[in-house]
Amino acid sequence: MLTRTVRHLERDGLVSRTAFAEVPPRVEYELTPMGRTLIEPAVALAEWAVDNNPDIERNQTAYDTGRP
Repeated sequence: MLTRTVRHLERDGLVSRTAFAEVPPRVEYELTPMGRTLIEPAVALAEWAVDNNPDIERNQTAYDTGRP
């Protein structure tokens, strides 16, 4: 699944892949310039999730126990 996801990111132009002709084989991935533009929004989303985690957990508990 990870390989599939990384291949999709490569296809979308968000990461670049460099394969080295070594034994054992080695591959390196790097964010492209377009991929680097996702860093700031991803950090903002992560910060939002941390800030809202208590409310999210409360909502999950209420939902799981059938309490509104």
